[in-house]
Amino acid sequence: MENRRVRLRFAPSPTGGLHMGGVRTALFSYLYAKKHGGDFILRIEDTDQTRFVAGAEEYIINSLKWCGIEPNEGVGFGDGPYAPYRQSERKELGIYKKYSDQLIASGHAYYAFDTTEELDAMRKRLEAAKVVAPQYNSVSRQSMRNSLTLSEDEVNKLMASGTPYVIRLKVPRNEEIRFHDIIRGWVIVNSSQVDDKVLIKSDGMPTYHMAHIVDDIEMQISHCVRAEEWLPSAPAHILIYRYLGLEDKMPLLAHLPLILKTDGNGKLSKRDKSGLPMFPLNWSDPRDDAHYTGYRENGFFPEAFINMLAMLGWNPGTTQEIFSKEELIEAFSFERVNKSGAKFDPEKTKWFNQQYLRMKSDAELAELFTPMLHEKGIHADPKFVENVCKLVKEKAHFVHEFWEGGSYFFIAPTTYDAEVIKKRWNDKTAEFIKAVTEAYKNTSTFTAAETEAQFKATAERMGLGAGQVMQMFRVCLSGVGGGPMLFEMVELLGRDEVVQRLETALATIKPVVQS
Repeated sequence: MENRRVRLRFAPSPTGGLHMGGVRTALFSYLYAKKHGGDFILRIEDTDQTRFVAGAEEYIINSLKWCGIEPNEGVGFGDGPYAPYRQSERKELGIYKKYSDQLIASGHAYYAFDTTEELDAMRKRLEAAKVVAPQYNSVSRQSMRNSLTLSEDEVNKLMASGTPYVIRLKVPRNEEIRFHDIIRGWVIVNSSQVDDKVLIKSDGMPTYHMAHIVDDIEMQISHCVRAEEWLPSAPAHILIYRYLGLEDKMPLLAHLPLILKTDGNGKLSKRDKSGLPMFPLNWSDPRDDAHYTGYRENGFFPEAFINMLAMLGWNPGTTQEIFSKEELIEAFSFERVNKSGAKFDPEKTKWFNQQYLRMKSDAELAELFTPMLHEKGIHADPKFVENVCKLVKEKAHFVHEFWEGGSYFFIAPTTYDAEVIKKRWNDKTAEFIKAVTEAYKNTSTFTAAETEAQFKATAERMGLGAGQVMQMFRVCLSGVGGGPMLFEMVELLGRDEVVQRLETALATIKPVVQS
């Protein structure tokens, strides 16, 4: 392995939208490949044509592009030396048949002619016999129709007549299978727990078990990274490499821990009720017309999404949580991937986006916010929009929250926070608002510092504490009782707008209280 070039693949099936768990598998593969100057490949494993979903392949490609974890070769990213990268196209090369024929010839695979009805009957017999996990294995195959129980003449006749058959792996009855996982260490499984996997289906297409091994060999893949769910199948894959005499070509295995539900109980599903999306982009499933929102459409930055995913199951060994992609590449190792599942935390996920939002310049945020303003018919001065972004970003997780938190910068309030009015509005407050309005009309420089000084001086002159009138003053200007730094807001609105708003509030709020 030391002399092999580092080559990792992400090999999803086009059977639906790319769940965030799949993106994490791609991310970890990408990070390791880039850290070691290797290759990252996108291979589409579409051998199961019955589960093919239109649009899924394009969705996978677009998701990887948005996330910024683009392969340097593969479907949608340009051919490399091992094209094609769709398994359905690779079948035409005859490579899967070549390897399965080798297994047949060496006695490590066999033909099975069992019908669906015969397979169902076998399972029912095993269930009736209280077998915990009924499967086609070294015991049950002895009573089935296959080339191990039929004579050579019978097998030849069946094949000559076109009787459908599959090719199965011949798993030994009682043998210890050992393999090393770079996340989990040594794994030991008895072959009695492994079923005789179908390698080639009756339509001639390879199953995952055969196809991914052949393609990993042919594409010289150095590391196979996949979800924990594939761990039970790994012993069969070890046997295939062994029976092909290609154990030295076998990639290092890394089975990633599950992403768990918010409460830590069970695997996170695409229908999770946490309130956050489970897919990188919006996905509409044509099979049941179900619609799932994406992280992109919910206002997440791709960098924040990727940073969050990296921390689900991996840790750098330090307290650092915010990583650029370059920093992730430098810090990543499979040795620091946890064995146990990683709990998904919706609030922490939003926190990541908030950190990336704060790191963006006001000009960048204004560029993102401006189209939202245009949708509302507002065309403001670009510099003014930048200054609004500067004030409202500290309390926001997403750019789309800027309108909710700062619409009053663009539209003067017509309603006022009733709770604040009830608690804070009285004759003294009204007199203060009137007095500070007059003071502002004569303020020489309408800066945050100057307007705050005038505010405090007016309150002191009237025998009021600034805290007694500050929230009501804010409500008069914005309509709401909370928001960004008050006097920076005053400066940005400007003298004429502030005076007008205060006079309007005086005329509007007082009659409401009197009634």
